[in-house]
Amino acid sequence: MTFARIAAFRLVTQQPEVLVAFYAALGFTVGNPRPIDADELAMLGVMGAGVRWSMRLGEATVELDRYDRPGRAYPPDANAASICFQHLALVTDDVEAAWSRARSAGATLISDAGPVTLPRSSGGVTAVKFRDPEGHPLELLSFPDAAEKGWRGRGMLGIDHSAIVAGDRAASEAFYTAHGLTRGDATVNQGGEQAALDGLESPVADVVPMKPTAAPPHVELLHYRRPSGASSEPVAVEDVAATRIVWHGELPALLRDPNGHLHQTGG
Repeated sequence: MTFARIAAFRLVTQQPEVLVAFYAALGFTVGNPRPIDADELAMLGVMGAGVRWSMRLGEATVELDRYDRPGRAYPPDANAASICFQHLALVTDDVEAAWSRARSAGATLISDAGPVTLPRSSGGVTAVKFRDPEGHPLELLSFPDAAEKGWRGRGMLGIDHSAIVAGDRAASEAFYTAHGLTRGDATVNQGGEQAALDGLESPVADVVPMKPTAAPPHVELLHYRRPSGASSEPVAVEDVAATRIVWHGELPALLRDPNGHLHQTGG
């Protein structure tokens, strides 16, 4: 089974009206809700019915799924190194302005004190990590060489990647390579700026891009050498932390990577 192109990211919500308003304030275009197909719910193992809101940011799609039988809320003690952690990196030309809108709409900080610029060895990006009102982690990201990476325009531009914590880097790389992704150049992110971005004390993280044939967006592995990622129970599909990456093509199926992160095919 090949992961050729990301079709969408699906977030689980128990407060859809709150999240729809939040993402609209960030610059997403929100469509009308529609029922989730019964065959898809059966494939996911979800009992009862569900409703889906589709949102667009540039060329990327994020969907909010609400189920009749809700799962667990986002783990309150999870941090940027926790195994369940998975964030979407939203590209903007002005991180400060975008963060101001997010904060006004109800975002809460993961980073220590707002946007930070990483050293050139870590990409030289300006970024801030935060949570939406239900706890889903997000990152605002501005590239120093945005045009060279294909990002042009003003305001909120799209989604660059979904970053997931990999407790076992080798196993994760093997999983994504086996499904058709290509490993990019890895970096080791550390130092005061990385600590401020992650809201962690003295983190050291391997950042490994895993790129499908068509990108962006792509998948980014975050392997924390320090602190080691806190483990947690595997998320159920109905849990708020159960973000799914949806891939174009292939037969409908639900897969987990070695750390339990969810992938849905047939999107």
